[in-house]
Amino acid sequence: MKGVLFILIASLSIVSCGSQPKRLDGAFEVVQPEFYTLNVKGVYPHSEHSYTQGLQYVDGVLWEGTGEWGESRLQKVDLESGKVDILANLPRSEFGEGITVLGDKVYQLTWTNGIAHVYNLHGKRLKDFRYAGEGWGLTSDGKSLYMSNGTPDIYKLNPDTFQRDKKITVTLRGEVVDYINELEWIDGKIWANIYTTDYIMIINPESGAVEGIVDCQNLLPEEDQNEKTDVLNGIAYDQQGKRIFLTGKRWNKLFEVEIIKQ
Repeated sequence: MKGVLFILIASLSIVSCGSQPKRLDGAFEVVQPEFYTLNVKGVYPHSEHSYTQGLQYVDGVLWEGTGEWGESRLQKVDLESGKVDILANLPRSEFGEGITVLGDKVYQLTWTNGIAHVYNLHGKRLKDFRYAGEGWGLTSDGKSLYMSNGTPDIYKLNPDTFQRDKKITVTLRGEVVDYINELEWIDGKIWANIYTTDYIMIINPESGAVEGIVDCQNLLPEEDQNEKTDVLNGIAYDQQGKRIFLTGKRWNKLFEVEIIKQ
């Protein structure tokens, strides 16, 4: 299992720039990550029409943000049936990205538009924020927002102004990790899908060091895949029930899982 470190770093390097992995300048802590596999505890239906970009479970409600031009929306999903309740449709000119619920507001990023939409819990748009660069993943620790943009950097944001309070650079044994995508806050750590891979990183939000790697390979059975099935993307955590949910872009299933240390 630990051989995945070399394979993962090498594959991310090839995808991102075709060169050797980048190393941070200056002093930094090199952490040896723990390795985990998955045990599937439950399987639920998921709409194959949903290009999942953000997922969150709050107070018994599963929230989902979807992407693609002309198909991006904010919606609630009934866990048991997979039925979708669309709360807001984004303009055709916007490609939806990560979402998070904080208090009585829902925040939704857009990919290249530089716009974050803020809604109430019924999907009514309250205001918009502007930001520089791309928007990918979004989560919250209950006070602040954390946003990824496809680089190794995660930004801690003020939810009232969307101003950046801190930059966290994600490193795996000292090597920066590109393609940080959909985010979820779980028990004081940031979980992140790594775009184009079947791995989830468990990240220390203070240092940016990857403290755990979750191998999600073969989570969606081959018989459930078709030409439109895309990558793993979507992490939701039921804090009260201590349940973790995973899905992917246009997957027909959503999985409740537990991680098993190797």
